[in-house]
Amino acid sequence: VIIGPEVKDELFSDENPLDKEITVENKKFLVIGVLDAEGFGSDDRIIMPYTTIEDVMGITQLSGISAKVKDNVDLDQAVKAVSIALLEDLKPDDFTIITQKDIIDSVQSILNIISIGLSAVAGISLLVGGIGIMNIMLVSVNERIREIGLRKALGATSLNIGIQFMLESLIISLGGGITGIILGYSLTLLLTNFFPAEVPLWTLALSFSFSLIVGLVFGTYPAIKASKKDPIEALRYE
Repeated sequence: VIIGPEVKDELFSDENPLDKEITVENKKFLVIGVLDAEGFGSDDRIIMPYTTIEDVMGITQLSGISAKVKDNVDLDQAVKAVSIALLEDLKPDDFTIITQKDIIDSVQSILNIISIGLSAVAGISLLVGGIGIMNIMLVSVNERIREIGLRKALGATSLNIGIQFMLESLIISLGGGITGIILGYSLTLLLTNFFPAEVPLWTLALSFSFSLIVGLVFGTYPAIKASKKDPIEALRYE
């Protein structure tokens, strides 16, 4: 038999398992090799010839067969050859051939669905955050009406007032965006201790851009409302 690294560690610890025996289902087997560590639940395997399984262990049915294609062989042609070989003893409904490409495509489809879901959640979060910024700025405009009137009375134009409130909206939005980027990057660094993870630079630029856009879009209405305040009415406001 050939054993996985977890089996080797459990049965032999630091000893060399080659040419030693192990017992499986009350049968003695000679260890002739140890597999390299692969992870993902593949390190606890014990591999033996299928004829040995049939003769010694009484197992007559196989649940699966793994095959490796040589580098110079086309994968589709290999699948056809395997299918023809299996059809000599089996019916078409008795087996299914799955390649790594099929598995990768399935995983990619799942990841695409997850990405769409996360994008929808992110879009809703941006919308809620933008509405929150707009409400904060509208409250700020109402609380600072006398300030707006005083500034206009001293010579500030409507454009000056609009730019002031627009900048305040941008500061709030960019502050939240930068805080989120720092937290996300820190969390990614923490996750690298458990599995490969990284933050591409383009995602940082995209996050910053979205924060800028949210501040501009949802800060425009409060800024326009503030800029249109009549200075006389604003100074009279209680």
